[in-house]
Order: sequence, then C-alpha cells, then structure tokens
Amino acid sequence: MKFNVCVLIGLLLLGGCDPPAPVPKSFAGLGQDAAAFKQVTRNHPLVFPLDHAAHNGFRIEWWYVTANLRDRQGRDWGAQWTLFRSALRAGPETSDWDSPNLWMGHAALTGPGGHQVSESLARGGIGQAGVEAQPFRAWINDWSLQGSDDISHLQMTASGKGFAYRLNLVSPGPLVLHGARGYSEKSGKGQASYYYSQPFYQVSGEVERDGQRLTVTGNAWLDREWSSQPLAAGQSGWDWFSLHLDSGAKLMLFRVRETQGTPYRAGTWISAEGSAQALQGEQIQLQELAWSKQENGREVPTRWRVQVPAHDVDVQVDALEPNAWMSTRFPYWEGPVRFNGSVSGKGYLEMTGY
Repeated sequence: MKFNVCVLIGLLLLGGCDPPAPVPKSFAGLGQDAAAFKQVTRNHPLVFPLDHAAHNGFRIEWWYVTANLRDRQGRDWGAQWTLFRSALRAGPETSDWDSPNLWMGHAALTGPGGHQVSESLARGGIGQAGVEAQPFRAWINDWSLQGSDDISHLQMTASGKGFAYRLNLVSPGPLVLHGARGYSEKSGKGQASYYYSQPFYQVSGEVERDGQRLTVTGNAWLDREWSSQPLAAGQSGWDWFSLHLDSGAKLMLFRVRETQGTPYRAGTWISAEGSAQALQGEQIQLQELAWSKQENGREVPTRWRVQVPAHDVDVQVDALEPNAWMSTRFPYWEGPVRFNGSVSGKGYLEMTGY
C-alpha cells in the first residue's frame, strides 16, 4: 500500500498537513507541545488487560520486545519486534481512511553475520495495523505479536530481507510497573509516560538468516509505554538498558540526555520473584567506555560501565554487535549486550539522538 505525501510527512514529523513547525530539539519530535492530546497524570491506575491495547487520544505509544537468544551451537543472537502508534491529531480511531493513527513497525535480527533491519508502515482505520486486548493481538501487515489476554503467552513473528524469526514467549513472572505505579518521569519538568514491562519471558523458537533456520532459546523483555509529550524540548535522546541477571533478577535503567545540564536518570530493580524498586538520580551511574562508528559515520558508545551500588551492581556492558544501527526513518542504535563484573548476564541497549 502506497502512502500519500501527507501521511509520510506526518509520520516523519508526528504532525499533520499544516505548515511545517520549527524543527524540535528533542529526538523524533517527542518534545513538541501536545496540549490537544490526553496527558499523563500521577495516581492514574493501570488496568489490565485493557491497557495492553491502544490508547487513542494519546499522541505516541509503543509495544516493544527484545529477546536474547542462543542457538544449539552456543552462538548468541538478538531479536527485536517493535510497533509504534503515532497520532496526527487528537481523537478516536475510525474505521476508514480518516483515522488519525499512523503505525510503524521495526524488526531486527542480530547475531553471527551482523545486524539486519526491516521497517513496515501502515495507516490506521483500514485493518493494516492495530492492537487488541482480548485476546491480545498486535500486528502490522504480516508481522504479529499475539497470545493470551494477560500476555503471559505470546507468539512473535516478523521477517525482512534475508532474515525472519518465529518465537514463542512464556512468562512465569508478573508484570512490572515502573516509576510510581506506572507513572514514569522523563525529566524534572513534568514530562512522563505510563510505563510497564513484562521482563520474565522464556523463549523458544527459530531464527532464519539467508535461508538457514536455527533453533533458539533464551529470554525476552516486553516494554509498554504511552504518552503525549515524553521528552522536554531540550532533551536530545536517551540511553536505555534492560538487563537479565544470571541470578534471575532484572534491571531497567535509562538516562535522558539534555542539550545543557545533567541527564535525567531513573530505573527499576526487579527481584527474581518480581517485586520492583524504583531507582533515581545518583543511585545510577552510567559511563561510556568505548565508541563505535556506524554505517552512516555516526559514533555511539557500545561499551559502558554501569553501577547501581545499592544492589552491588558494577559491570562492564559490551554490545554483541557494535554496528547495530537501526537505519529507519527515526534512526537509532539497538542491540543485544553482555555484561560482567559484580554480576553477569545479558540484555539489550537502545540509544537515540546520536
């Protein structure tokens, strides 16, 4: 399905066909004013399975799965499945071409042979893409993430040029609410999102590269966020870590970089049993140790020192594949990582705005 010019411009600018606005300083326009849309507020309870579905009236949201995998030969792989919904204007979904929603999917496979990426675009209102809660189903064109109402069981499929994956995800653990019961601040100026995760998936299935199919097993992490203005205008991007510790505990950390001033830092320590403890500011130390040049000449930090002293975490985090650039319409870096030090394990790193 071809997109008209208005849809493409809207997808790139998160706006409509009005005269172009000044280019925002924040990553992907996420710092633009969004007063016409619904706002994220404190003390708003998240309700499941309803909140697994789309939130019309909010400007931006995503369903995000990253999986750390290993094949029978002992080689490490990473798989990413992402669906974004962006609204051109505030208002409900419709069942026709007048839908305010645009959808964008990203899929990637990282492992022996490098990093491969595919992007899929769709228009709302005509069945090309969407998310339903009961039973849970998220899809864009022929990619899908679907399963049980409580998302404890999912099947994840996607494909691109030269790669594909078909994975089964099963979680024995609970959902985790980040921040203050799901209210996740992104600055000291009121920007926030609703944010929860399912970080306990155990994975089985297969990956395919250049026609060769391989059986894999591993762990996966699903992130869900929605907001209307998740960044302040002066925030240039973020660095986000999701870490599976060998002990069974989980750790989510992020910093949002400021064009001037100290980055905003937050995170969540998640016990192996699923209890969550919010982390803030000085509790988190993130230091870049080494940088790698990407295919477009940009450099990003692909080796880090990560410290959370309250939980005896002091580790070196290394990218499995340093050149994991997502050459999509909003380009960013995303790939699997390993970490060692006071604790060890695997996870994912995402870096935007570089």
